Amino acid sequence: MHHQRRIGKYRVNEIIWGYLFILPTAVGLIVLNIKPAIDTIYMSFNKSAGFGRMTWTGLDNYKRLMADPEVWQSLLNTLKYSVIAVPLIVVFSLIVAVLMNQKIKGLSVYRTLYFLPVVAAPAAVAMIWKWLFNSNYGLINQLLGNFGMKPINWLSDPDIAIYTVIIVGVWSAIGYNMVLLIAGLQDIPNDYYESAEIDGAGPIRQFFTITLPLVTPTLFFVVVTTVIGAFQVFDTIFMMVQQNTDAMYKTQSLAYLFYKYSFILNDKGYGSAIVVLLLGIILIITAIQLKLQKKWVYY
Repeated sequence: MHHQRRIGKYRVNEIIWGYLFILPTAVGLIVLNIKPAIDTIYMSFNKSAGFGRMTWTGLDNYKRLMADPEVWQSLLNTLKYSVIAVPLIVVFSLIVAVLMNQKIKGLSVYRTLYFLPVVAAPAAVAMIWKWLFNSNYGLINQLLGNFGMKPINWLSDPDIAIYTVIIVGVWSAIGYNMVLLIAGLQDIPNDYYESAEIDGAGPIRQFFTITLPLVTPTLFFVVVTTVIGAFQVFDTIFMMVQQNTDAMYKTQSLAYLFYKYSFILNDKGYGSAIVVLLLGIILIITAIQLKLQKKWVYY
């Protein structure tokens, strides 16, 4: 009887087929993600010399970055956006997921409405909200005027613009996280809730003693992806806030600053250094979150 050669506990043909199946994804990952990341890190040690040429400058871009007040302001804006938006997104996503997991009439319609922002083009979403927040003829200011309130400069006031962007960011992110959390909620056996009802536990107590602990692994995944998304915020800022204004200075993220230097000012070396800083921050925060998740979930 012929026995196929094995490597470890797997047959050779199983290993070959396994690699063939992951090959398209692996090639895409290398070509579209890993190689550009390596090129960006390399470019951060160079300076644009015109006509696509680069000259090696060592750590000059990073020295300039450390002394640039615009970079620190953008980092502060990014942190501010993340600290406010992430908790709101997670809390509202969980509340909506719990509500959408109930047996109510027209459930599929409600789920579709909440998920619509995810499938809509970010540029279209930003433009609609930009119209709603317009200082002169925006619908939101008109509604506030009906209550005797003065018009608010939602997108031109440096102290308010970032909160306007946060509102749009929270609204846009709830639908995607809702789907993930519903999947986690549906894995919780109904027997737990039935037992809790027999013991006299109300809906709120059931949420904190059954739902929240058992949905924690999915919730941590949502938190990690939401934090990464918050640090990469770009499209709403780019589409909604006018360039070269005080409002933009107090709103622009590190991702926007990378775009500004790389594609508007054509200083790709400095732009690369900015995005490497952003990458480093995201990696550190993600590592901390994963460590906390390991301790919390398996405690």
